[in-house]
Amino acid sequence: MQPTELRQAIGRGMDLVGDLGSLEKTLNERRGPLIPIKMPVGILLAMTVVTGIVDAVSFLALGRVFTANMTGNLVLIGFAFAGTPGISISRSAVALIGFLSGAILGGRMAFDESRMQRWADRAFLLEALLLGVAAATAAGFSSGAAANPLQLHAVIGSTAVAMGLRNSIVRKLAVPDMTTTVLTLTITGLAADSSLAGGANPRWQRRGAAILAMICGAFAGARMLAHSISLPLAVACGIAAMCATAQRHLVSEGRE
Repeated sequence: MQPTELRQAIGRGMDLVGDLGSLEKTLNERRGPLIPIKMPVGILLAMTVVTGIVDAVSFLALGRVFTANMTGNLVLIGFAFAGTPGISISRSAVALIGFLSGAILGGRMAFDESRMQRWADRAFLLEALLLGVAAATAAGFSSGAAANPLQLHAVIGSTAVAMGLRNSIVRKLAVPDMTTTVLTLTITGLAADSSLAGGANPRWQRRGAAILAMICGAFAGARMLAHSISLPLAVACGIAAMCATAQRHLVSEGRE
């Protein structure tokens, strides 16, 4: 190849690179900037309170079943197979299936809409809707033992789907020590990384706040059950809705 031809080929290559760069710039401008998901610890702590409320309702009022804590629910399924009185295989199975369904839905939302930066607040809003449905469905009965089986399983299923959805989203966010549901590893980290164990106490404030939030949610849920099953679920719905609104506001501010 002659020097002149070589220069011409290089020139055409540079033009092609420039055209591709212009195309990418145009697509990015149309799509909008990709803003990293901002998830304040406060929102996740509020969602942890919701978990405490839901666990209080499910275990104390829906017939000894967990809809947010699948570790506990799997243990209850084992108890049920062993014939332990008061433990139902069907209730625990509905909770497990609902939780798995919610987790699948959450995974799809995060995968399909990650570029739109809207999946976190939309997921929290959907969780609030599911908890609202559970609150409406629970109206009219006072305990799992006396409830209509269809109505009872509908409440279990709704709350389990909501919690599975949340777990999937929070897992995607991967904020350290903020799982919002199961705190076994948080408690382990608090002890294993403490000065008593020769550690430097990293994130002890966050870990302690998560534990306190769960306890406060469980306490509030148990107290509200004295009035009705719908009340704590409605409160949990309201908290989730406020978290969704706050998250959407943060994303909107990031785009401005």
